[in-house]
Amino acid sequence: MHLVCIGEPSDRCSQEDGDSCGSSATGSPELDRNPSPPPEEDETEAGEEADAIGETVYSKHWLFSTLTRLIQMVTDQESGPSDSSMELTDDLEEDLCKVWDMAMDKDVAVFLQEFKAPDILLGVIAKSRSPRLTEICVGILGNMACFHDTCVFLSQNSDLGAVLLLLLGDNDPPTLLETCRLLLTCLSQPDVAPLWLERIRQQPAACGSLCFIMSSSTNVDLLVKVGELVDKLFDEDEEIMKSWVSAPPSESDPHKDKQQDIASSLLEAATQLRSESPEALEVYLHSLQLLTTVEEGMQALVSDGACGRAVWTFVCKIVCEDFCQADDPPLILQEQKALLAPALALLSALHSSLQMDISAELLGSLIRILQFNAEYHQSRTAGNSESEERQNEEEKQVEDVQLKALVETTAEFLSVSLMELTKDLLSLVVKEGHLTERSCVSAVGTLVPQHITAVQHLVGLLSEVEPKLADIIKKDFSISSNASS
Repeated sequence: MHLVCIGEPSDRCSQEDGDSCGSSATGSPELDRNPSPPPEEDETEAGEEADAIGETVYSKHWLFSTLTRLIQMVTDQESGPSDSSMELTDDLEEDLCKVWDMAMDKDVAVFLQEFKAPDILLGVIAKSRSPRLTEICVGILGNMACFHDTCVFLSQNSDLGAVLLLLLGDNDPPTLLETCRLLLTCLSQPDVAPLWLERIRQQPAACGSLCFIMSSSTNVDLLVKVGELVDKLFDEDEEIMKSWVSAPPSESDPHKDKQQDIASSLLEAATQLRSESPEALEVYLHSLQLLTTVEEGMQALVSDGACGRAVWTFVCKIVCEDFCQADDPPLILQEQKALLAPALALLSALHSSLQMDISAELLGSLIRILQFNAEYHQSRTAGNSESEERQNEEEKQVEDVQLKALVETTAEFLSVSLMELTKDLLSLVVKEGHLTERSCVSAVGTLVPQHITAVQHLVGLLSEVEPKLADIIKKDFSISSNASS
């Protein structure tokens, strides 16, 4: 069956009976006009308008028919053997996919709500033995939830909430993807987010289900969406984050025997995504960084047997090998700031707790970020008129919140690293080309005056390793050396 749109030609003939206005009164000026449309055309158009869903061209009758066929299919197969699979015919699947697409229209979403479609779809999900059917039903609800009023309506259905959280334990990736998308959509609506957060707090198995997906799935789209969901939960509710890093596996969790802790699961998924979808790393790096903001999270990372050192190694690799390379243009910071900011904040926190050694490559990356930031701002102001500079300043206030956070984090981390710097390590940094006059001047320009002590220590070591560079820094920034080798 194909989607029926209002406005298609009618099969009914409209030329019966002729004009009802009476054309016998010839010569009358009042009748010297085009004849009125035959009554049947009026009725047809009125019927089409009545059948249209809101302002769309979609047919109510077609939608009723499709949902009725869905109910009938589930009813028929429910009466069959309990172990039989649920066969979704090609025609019904095609029409349900059309409903899925149609639900992205607000008028259709409202009509589906009024028609009690959420209850129908929920009933189908509960009885479904077809992964594809479950995926489509959840997808339709997910599209409906894109609109505020229908999202509020759906969220008030406690049965739907319970079923969705149980679906996180499903083993079908497309169903899991649509389930996570629907949950994330609801959590993004401020009016109903608290309701969903409370449901998730009351469902301990949700953590285990998401950890199992992150630690075992190779489906990139699913890993991306799960990462977004976990990041949203951690960002919105610190108590959920604390409970998830410290709670033992739930007895109701079907994956409890295989479950990794939340930090290890985040690391496993991030490792998978590094090569498959580097841009998707942002939510995982941010989630891991959020763990470092609470004591429970830090303990989950740095306690004996925890994955903190593995996280350090992984994040160092992506910072030093994947991001902000020497042959990149300074503009790259704008593209990578959302990834670099949580990555460096995470490394800074782990370094403080684990006392990890700073490599020459990591020092080089920190210096390069500050250099690129300085050169990026210089390029934006070079040759600009006064009005353009004023406009740039206004844009910076709006756009560069993330960049400012990245620079502040980098400067803080670099200053700590410089205080631990040895002459041997500095010699290696210079030898490998990580510290040149250009990069050093840019970095020091960012560090002073707030981190003057670290700069003095650097200048003291430079006086022994690279005296000419030390003199340049002393002169340009009026700094006296204050360090010992």
